[in-house]
Amino acid sequence: MADIPALINDLALILVSAGIVTIIFKKLKQPLVLGYIVAGFLVSPHMPYTASVADTENIHLWADIGVMFLLFSLGLDFSFKKILKMGASPIISTITIIFCMSSLGVLVGHLFEWSKMDCIFLGGMLAMSSTTIIYKAFADLGLREQQFASLVMSVLILEDILAIVMMVMLSAIASGSNPDGGAMLDSIVKICFFLVLWLVVGIFAIPGFLRKVRGLVNDEVLLIVSLGLCCAMAVFSTKVGFSSAFGAFIMGSILAETVEAEHIEHLVEPVKNLFGAIFFVSVGMLVDPQILVDYALPILALVLTILLGQSIFGSLAFMMGGESLRSAMRCGFSMAQIGEFSFIIASLGLSLGVISDFLYPVVVAVSVITTFLTPYMIRLATPAYNALEKRLPNKLITLLNHLSMNHASSSGTNLWKPLLTQMLVNTLIYSILTVAVIILMFTFFHPFMLGLFPGWALHWYANAITGVLTILIIAPFLRAMVMKKNRSPEFRALWDESNVNRLPLLFTILVRVVIAVAFIFYICHSLSRFSSAILITVGLVAVALIVLSRSVKRRSIKLERLFILNLRSREIAAQVHGKARPLYEGKLLDRDVHIAEVSVPMNSMWMGSTLKELDLGRKYGVHVSSIHRATFRLNIPDGDYVIFPGDKLQVIGSDEQLAKFARAAETEVMGEDFDLESREMKLRQLIIGEGSQFIGKNLIESGIRSLYSCMVIGLEEGKENLSPVSPKRPFQEGDILWVVGEQEALDALLKA
Repeated sequence: MADIPALINDLALILVSAGIVTIIFKKLKQPLVLGYIVAGFLVSPHMPYTASVADTENIHLWADIGVMFLLFSLGLDFSFKKILKMGASPIISTITIIFCMSSLGVLVGHLFEWSKMDCIFLGGMLAMSSTTIIYKAFADLGLREQQFASLVMSVLILEDILAIVMMVMLSAIASGSNPDGGAMLDSIVKICFFLVLWLVVGIFAIPGFLRKVRGLVNDEVLLIVSLGLCCAMAVFSTKVGFSSAFGAFIMGSILAETVEAEHIEHLVEPVKNLFGAIFFVSVGMLVDPQILVDYALPILALVLTILLGQSIFGSLAFMMGGESLRSAMRCGFSMAQIGEFSFIIASLGLSLGVISDFLYPVVVAVSVITTFLTPYMIRLATPAYNALEKRLPNKLITLLNHLSMNHASSSGTNLWKPLLTQMLVNTLIYSILTVAVIILMFTFFHPFMLGLFPGWALHWYANAITGVLTILIIAPFLRAMVMKKNRSPEFRALWDESNVNRLPLLFTILVRVVIAVAFIFYICHSLSRFSSAILITVGLVAVALIVLSRSVKRRSIKLERLFILNLRSREIAAQVHGKARPLYEGKLLDRDVHIAEVSVPMNSMWMGSTLKELDLGRKYGVHVSSIHRATFRLNIPDGDYVIFPGDKLQVIGSDEQLAKFARAAETEVMGEDFDLESREMKLRQLIIGEGSQFIGKNLIESGIRSLYSCMVIGLEEGKENLSPVSPKRPFQEGDILWVVGEQEALDALLKA
């Protein structure tokens, strides 16, 4: 018999250990992520008293897959559109947190007299809070629906994106280059380029593809297609110099804009839970007790630096972003840990040979400790705010909250800002698409054409065909770049408002024309030897023909409409099915009141009760604004409306009220039947014998159902099928009844 591979042995050990430990943690009402880390420590080679994992390399590989699927699921749940709707607030908070925590990391490293590179890399590690750990902690604590959790996730996503820039900057520092020079600028441009390109192309292509194959896709196929797209984007991300987890997150964000987003998230969740568990177990396996002893003081100092630094500077950062003191403290306290990107930065330092060997295990130990403390720090935020509120003057609290409120802007309207912003965004997006097409054509199509037309004499044909096709492909992009927003209400209002506005408006058109001509000039210059004056003239003529062409106009409008349709497909589906949030939700946020959707469990004790009987307003302080059931939506339900299992209640309240209501909905359920085996239904014969108490009684009078909890299913009369029993037919001696019931009930009936 063949031996079982070491990987299977290790996987069995990990899952069994994780299962036992998480059951214990569930019993103790602790977050499961802590149980995974404890299980990892128990099966690690550093624990001499328990069985250990034999091949840690394979486990780390599975853990990398876990990070990828976790971030893929995160992208499904939190799209970039949510960040854009929040404005500049998360950007301000993210930059402030990264700067403050990096500075603290460098300072602590200097206090322990570590090397310059150790200090610099340590600052980068401490600046990165863990997206996966916080996401898991919010889910375990039931906080994902709360408003502050969305703010934290916005900042964490931006941190993950900026972590890539930081890694490039650290690489430049390690190699002796100037981090303010070309390397960092190239990295920022590269990230922006691919980020916009992936999102635009992905949203343009993938929702349409899923829509066309919708009739051919079942759950199994949709799961395979989704994971395939996730892995494909992860591979492509690594090919262009980013991490696989970053690519997985981007694909999740793209799929988040499709109608199937919620369905995909439901299908992917078991896969994410499996590999996510392995990831957190692998984190626990990196804990070395000897490191904890040898570097106890630095580890303690770093833990305190993270806890205090994120609590203080994180809260200040969120206040700078426009949050109230209470909300800012909840956000800042939630980010008091480091995680997977810190490990990646530490691995980068080791691979470059610029940091000491002890730094990686120290950071792992700090990460594990702060991970343990994460749920407690999240819970500590509200008591800390209450204690601070008692000690601060009421005027100061009122002033801070007043400054953070998102009050409506003044009545005066500045049309220049939205117009220029939209023009800039459009120009940027269409420029990136144009650059991508040019790169693809010059990299793949042009060499192919040169192969078809060998020899210098024929190269002109290859160059001409490549140039013409490239210009035809980018023509819709160039036209949209030049013409879009030229007839918008803002443009017309500014044009009619004053003659002074007309010259700047014409200048905006001229700038976009110059950019379009520059693209055509670059294509022609790369493929021909004509003078610059001739090429500029060709570019102007080409742009004029593109603008005047009706065919190009139709193509441009068709592409844009298809993109907008794909971008709004999930919102359209939500409106059709009654799932869209009301527009007044944004105004409620200014007063610490928002809307959440809570599902009624299938085994809920609320089912069958009316809203009046449940009295949710008095018990939990929430208001039920609407109820969504299947494809039906009822707004402003009255007290006589009956709750059914699976109903989705849209409720209005504060964070505390909504959290209390969500916990009640989850916990007020029918208990499990632990004696399920004894509840088996059985079929028996009941013969009405001489002297039976049932003689002369009909089905109702016999009490077989009401007294003995059994059911008569038929009367045996020698026929092939059982005869139905009329409720008014009296039983006679010799009747043979077939009854169904539980064993105890049948025994009592047969003895009667």
